[in-house]
Amino acid sequence: MAFLTISRLITRSAVSKPATRLYPFEKREPFPHTRGHIRFEIGNCIFCNLCAMKCPTEAIVCNRKDKTWQINHLACVLCGNCVDSCRKSCLTQENTAAPPMLAKQVEIFRAEAQTPTELEAERAAKGEPAPCNDDCCQND
Repeated sequence: MAFLTISRLITRSAVSKPATRLYPFEKREPFPHTRGHIRFEIGNCIFCNLCAMKCPTEAIVCNRKDKTWQINHLACVLCGNCVDSCRKSCLTQENTAAPPMLAKQVEIFRAEAQTPTELEAERAAKGEPAPCNDDCCQND
């Protein structure tokens, strides 16, 4: 009887789909509410420092004068307080895992000052009209 039980198990294992994935080639979709990593978009940031004040582990440092924003991913516990407090929606919490780190690394973002001609070119690319300071455009 034991022989039949074992042979049945071997036959079932040989014809069924494997229980594991071929990891590098087949990646599993993350679960819906998985805490992955914090993503920052510097273009919308006004450097109000709310995210840094709400961070319980002080993993975020925001400097309004230098227009820099930095995060220590090893200190971050992914609580989401910074994402909830951001008024400009610069911060989002992704559900995919962050790339691995080999050493302590602080990610630094720096806003670059734009010249008036760069601002006009950006407005033109978006299709927005240029601001007009003449009295002809203002309604009385």
